[in-house]
Amino acid sequence: MIIKNVELEMVLGPTSKLPVTTLPEIAFAGKSNVGKSSLINAMINRKSLARTSSQPGKTQTINFYNINKELYFVDLPGYGFAKVSKEAQAKWGALIEKYLRTSKQLKSVFLLIDIRNGAKAHDKEMYDWIIYNGYQPIIIATKADKISRNQIPRQLKIIREGLGIGTDVRMIPFSSETKQGREEVWSLIDELMRQ
Repeated sequence: MIIKNVELEMVLGPTSKLPVTTLPEIAFAGKSNVGKSSLINAMINRKSLARTSSQPGKTQTINFYNINKELYFVDLPGYGFAKVSKEAQAKWGALIEKYLRTSKQLKSVFLLIDIRNGAKAHDKEMYDWIIYNGYQPIIIATKADKISRNQIPRQLKIIREGLGIGTDVRMIPFSSETKQGREEVWSLIDELMRQ
């Protein structure tokens, strides 16, 4: 997709009413600091539309990015960050669940996992939760530039084992730095939009 126009159109907090949209939506979920904002910026060829931070837990809202007036990238709050109060985490959880259950336009959920760390308990919980809400997540193994190319297959296998999934689940190694995986993710999004 040629990116002509991108804007952060809506920012929803825990008490916000979810919008009724008419464009297809692709949601991005992942642990705090997994590189969601960097991935979104890499996908849309922008340096800092989605704000990145060295402080985990920065995305505390659901952010809707309108791409070319054709689709939304929906950035979900990061999970698993200990410094955020349990009460705040519960509110985000309720907001994400409400979104997953009520969006009429959601085509898929991309679950981001740091390729170096494998899938942790929080990732497995989120994977199972997305399945429970009726979606088959697509796994994006982020920060692929941080390991050597020949380590990638082994790390992908570790993620699969951690999530308890087979090779039938789509998994894409991705790097925001080198743009590895970008074309593959876009062609998958194009495919999803045609469904």
